[in-house]
Amino acid sequence: MAAFVQSAGGHVDEDDLNATINVVPLVDIMLVMLIIFLVTIPVIVKVVPVQLPNARNIATETKPENIVVAVTAEEEVFYNNVPVTYSELHGRFLAALLRAAKSGTPLPEVHIRADRQVRFEAVGRAILAAQMAGVPKVGFITEPRNEE
Repeated sequence: MAAFVQSAGGHVDEDDLNATINVVPLVDIMLVMLIIFLVTIPVIVKVVPVQLPNARNIATETKPENIVVAVTAEEEVFYNNVPVTYSELHGRFLAALLRAAKSGTPLPEVHIRADRQVRFEAVGRAILAAQMAGVPKVGFITEPRNEE
């Protein structure tokens, strides 16, 4: 059994207040979290072994059904080396898609060859015409880099 015993002086001796922060529990928690991360991160990174391809420019195969649209620096448009206007371009894309659908061949791809100095607005109109006609795939033809 416990009993409260008062000292003869009439006041209780109190210990001095400890105003410092005890960082031992914080360090313990941080060490546990560090160990957990060190154990789990290598497992997460190596879940699926994959060999990534090397980045290089692969030449596209030119098929006869592909459509080549060239845009010069003066914003002139050529459809398979024949000069056209932007309004004619949409109609030609539609005609090519209809011919491919009737013959049962795969839908043609559009390859855009644009001059280096041409404004993007001119190229964007060619892309828009292909998109409005329903062309499924549009690509850009570029020169390979000189890696010296």
